[in-house]
Amino acid sequence: MPAYENVAVRSGREAGSRLRSLSVRWSLLAWVVAALAAVLVVPVSLGQLGGTGALLADGSSSQRAAAIIEERMPALGGEQVVLVFSSQTLTHEDAVYEDAMSSAARAAAAVPGAGHVLAVPHHPQQDARHAYLLVGLRGDAEERLRTIPVLGETARRAVAAGSGGRVAVAVTGATPVLSELIATDMRDLRFVEAVTVPAALALLVFGLGYAGAAMVVLVAAGVGVLVSAGALAALSWAVPVDTMTLVVATTVSLGLGLDYALLLLTRYRQARDEGCAADEAADRAVRTAGRAVLWCAGAVVVTNAALLTVPLELVRTLALAAILATVITAAVATTLLPVLLPVLDPLLSRGRVRRAGAAAAPWERWARHLMRRPWPYLIGAVVLLGTVAAPAAGLRMGVDLDRASLAHTEAGAALVRMEKDHLANVTLLALPHPPGHGPVDTLELTEALHADPRVTTAIALDNGRDLTVVAVADGIPVDHPEAGTLVDDVHRLAARTLPPGQAVLRGGQSATVADLRHATDRAMWRVALLVLIGAFVLMLVVFRSLLLPVKAIVMNLLSTGAALGLLVVVLGQTVNYGVPLLALTVVFGLSLDYEVFLVHRITELYRKGLTCREAVARGVSSTARPITLAAAVMALVFAGLVTTHRQEIQQLGFLVAVAVLLDATLIRLVVVPALMQLLGHRNWWLPRPLARLWPHPQGQARALPAPRPGSPTLHTDEPEPFSPTEGTTTT
Repeated sequence: MPAYENVAVRSGREAGSRLRSLSVRWSLLAWVVAALAAVLVVPVSLGQLGGTGALLADGSSSQRAAAIIEERMPALGGEQVVLVFSSQTLTHEDAVYEDAMSSAARAAAAVPGAGHVLAVPHHPQQDARHAYLLVGLRGDAEERLRTIPVLGETARRAVAAGSGGRVAVAVTGATPVLSELIATDMRDLRFVEAVTVPAALALLVFGLGYAGAAMVVLVAAGVGVLVSAGALAALSWAVPVDTMTLVVATTVSLGLGLDYALLLLTRYRQARDEGCAADEAADRAVRTAGRAVLWCAGAVVVTNAALLTVPLELVRTLALAAILATVITAAVATTLLPVLLPVLDPLLSRGRVRRAGAAAAPWERWARHLMRRPWPYLIGAVVLLGTVAAPAAGLRMGVDLDRASLAHTEAGAALVRMEKDHLANVTLLALPHPPGHGPVDTLELTEALHADPRVTTAIALDNGRDLTVVAVADGIPVDHPEAGTLVDDVHRLAARTLPPGQAVLRGGQSATVADLRHATDRAMWRVALLVLIGAFVLMLVVFRSLLLPVKAIVMNLLSTGAALGLLVVVLGQTVNYGVPLLALTVVFGLSLDYEVFLVHRITELYRKGLTCREAVARGVSSTARPITLAAAVMALVFAGLVTTHRQEIQQLGFLVAVAVLLDATLIRLVVVPALMQLLGHRNWWLPRPLARLWPHPQGQARALPAPRPGSPTLHTDEPEPFSPTEGTTTT
């Protein structure tokens, strides 16, 4: 009988080994195919980035105005750009100058995708050597983006031939400026990657103690970034994707990829140090840290999902990009990395730079010290964070065209020239009317507009059927606070001077920015509420506790507020509208990452029978190194964005980097453990009605009693798998 049992055992082991080998091969094959597909699709799909139309708020007046103008007056197009003429020696009244403009107008009208070409009347405040033509553009954002270079080159050839090089021309407007920003952003992104990846590798080598282990983490994160870029490229076929979306996706993917791989590697090495075989250590890492990674990723997904309710296509696309990046990096960490770790196990101990475990003792001493004096450290940390967060009350939100980054570009220089000539912006009033009723009477409106010192000129156009458009040029830059005020004043003036009952839809860049501001203001509180509710429910399910989610939310609000306060103090800039929305979701999600990893470990130890104080001390000492290292790498990746030229990207990078550092130091290493020590077994309190909604693991009906001080400690050789219903006590 024993012989048969031995044969059965051997057969079972051989079958398990074959099954694991098959699983390893399929997992590797799947990720290799995904990476190769990304390599093929990324250069094609992300080579043409657009997204101009994504700034229109859903259902806004500017969106409806753009749609009705494009439908009923297609020659005026869904967007208007400006041909900016200038000369060093000639004025706009010279015959050569006029001939050059006429040639450019005829050539521009013949460009596929171009519509009406309208001369902008000269006014007294305008430089006599400058002149302007307004050109309508047809098609969607991507088509307009492709039309711009052709339009610019065609106009330049016509002007050069007509003036002998004495007149120059440039194209400016929303899409030309976006095109220049895309080129600058791509150069900046390549520079940031070239700097932050080697720096992150050096930080990982020092933190892990081995160059081989750091390389494994970096390779896993690199696979996540590559496949995430491929997913973003696929997303670009369905929705407009701009460089801001690409920056968010790649940065989140790299940062989270390094974080998650680091957490898995830490648990794997702990299991190997305890004598486990490589395959067994990988399984244990997946059952413990792997499950924590999935809940961490869930926190990021839940918080970013709140952005899907914002009525701005750009913000929704950013949210989808962050969600895709998070899901893919979590999948790499929990499916590919456990397969690679046993295979690359010999590499993990290569290239030692310091003695293993040399940095563990200080964390343990700190944890024990904190447990003895929780109140002073808790009060000091909260006061410090509150003081730093105070300047956030003076946060100024707006839109900044970031002229410094555009100063060296053709479109940027032309934009500055227009602003100096008091032609900074054009507002379009769309006035639909019944067919056959003739144009809308706009005489009183245009006379009132010409009397306004802020308005440069006003022109009325009609399609001859059912739409009248009034184009209003003014001297207020689109990103100036007064631009929105002027748009509102023009709208009220139209309602007062036009025939009763006449519908008025305002469009143009200033109207788009004003609607963007209103949409962002309305969405901010809704997104904040959804983020808080989502985070609370997720933490309630994960830890089966009522107090731990509340504590996590309060701490995250504190760290986010402190980061915003530092942003106001250090940069002193107007914060672009989308940055606080992204900060609220991205920072909240990343903070919940560290919350889950730390409290999961404390809960795991508490369930083994340790007192709350001992569980907190050991949990902090065992997770402090990976959390601080992961946070340092994440902060480094986002801090690299501060070196870019685009203000909103700089602001996002600074905000996330500071918030992550504050969260991983003051919050996770001081405030959270001090609070958990003071709350004791109440950390896992759950009212009976809620406790019945989440039964204990394996169908257990009773609650785990809280260990009393002095009770015997339970020791097991293997940590229990993490479950969202573990580690709770009900009353």
